[in-house]
Amino acid sequence: GLPSSSSHALFGGIIGATIAGLDGAVKWVGDGSKIDGVLGKIVMPAVLSPLIAGGIATLGTFLVYKVLANRLNETRRGLRWGQISAASLVSLAHGTNDAQKTMGVITLALIAYGAWDHTDSIPFWVKLAAATAIAAGTYLGGWRIIRTLSKGLVDIEAPQGMAADGASASVILASSHLGFALSTTQVASGSILGSGVGRPGAHVRWNVAGRMVLAWLITLPAAGTVAALTWMIGHAISQTNDLLGAIVVMVLLIAGALAMYLRSKHDEVTHHNVGEIWEGAPKVRKNTVG
Repeated sequence: GLPSSSSHALFGGIIGATIAGLDGAVKWVGDGSKIDGVLGKIVMPAVLSPLIAGGIATLGTFLVYKVLANRLNETRRGLRWGQISAASLVSLAHGTNDAQKTMGVITLALIAYGAWDHTDSIPFWVKLAAATAIAAGTYLGGWRIIRTLSKGLVDIEAPQGMAADGASASVILASSHLGFALSTTQVASGSILGSGVGRPGAHVRWNVAGRMVLAWLITLPAAGTVAALTWMIGHAISQTNDLLGAIVVMVLLIAGALAMYLRSKHDEVTHHNVGEIWEGAPKVRKNTVG
């Protein structure tokens, strides 16, 4: 149920495979004339983006509660529609950032293999595959992650949700325009934490936030290690047969995914129980809107 960063997993995979297959080819820092390399394009945005999104969400939440004051119940319906609209904008922003990374990696592989030679365009089927996959994943829903973000960090109310989603969307869309590959997970989590800080009397579970941050720190090196091992296995087998190496790697990845799926069925979280009170939450809540 921890919302890890798919972006950092993807970056870690690229870095690990590159170190294993092309030692010394990773660009860790830029040349000093511009923000570039792993440090400038990945590490720096990863540190700053949750803080910026959290600050915006804190201010937005505070202003909503301040302006509406005693009219929260009267504006409940409007706030819910505002939250849905802002969440839809986050989905759009997610596609402008996360889907582009997947498309970039596939195109990189095609260029490396020699099946594509245009560095200023991407094959249409790659765009279609990435869009379909990200849409399908959004539709299926990761209910454990939804529960962690909506109940584990802060008990989200409609004004908070609207402010958090608005902050997330604005930061992600701005980063896409500037060419920074942000983690949507980190931005959204920072916004939700900020909405908890901005709401008077909210209970923020910093221990859950600490576990999430630890998972973020582990994600990139863990993905890099798995990618390096995967390359080594595939490369060793491919010395005998290229196709066999690819098949073995795919079988291992599918088996791992299946094992994780089956494990997730224990104490399953669905749309029926996602809204249950988080263990350890305050027993009495007042002025609830949501």
